[in-house]
Amino acid sequence: MNKVVAYFKSKIGKDSSDSISPLMKWLNPTLLSAEEGELEFSHLIRDEMTNPVGILHGGITAAIIDDAIGAAVYSLNNSHIYTTVNLAVDYFSSARAGEIVIAQTVMVKKGNQIMNVECLVWNNDKSRLIAKGHSNLIKTKVEIPKK
Repeated sequence: MNKVVAYFKSKIGKDSSDSISPLMKWLNPTLLSAEEGELEFSHLIRDEMTNPVGILHGGITAAIIDDAIGAAVYSLNNSHIYTTVNLAVDYFSSARAGEIVIAQTVMVKKGNQIMNVECLVWNNDKSRLIAKGHSNLIKTKVEIPKK
């Protein structure tokens, strides 16, 4: 197990209020599980995450997906930062304020230069798929600082 996965495992059951990502701090999910390249988060949908008709905003859903995918790639303990090339999201159902959604990442292709990662967003008991997103990420020249 790499040191980043070990760190994520130490955060299981905790919220993300101390995340290094400002977006993840704002989304504030709770980590449910962590394996290399595969993370699962629960998100409480708050009023400020909804659109005018009271359902989870599509842009927030995309942000949940993009942030979870970024964390999954980070969990691989790479030497360089990977950045999103594209993000495609299909929306299937809705969620309302007060509900919990689960974001589950899956590493589809772990290449040296390009990675393809998928994220499924479910309702709380995983009986209804809310959205499905996939993203290609490319390796940058920016090295991740060693700690």
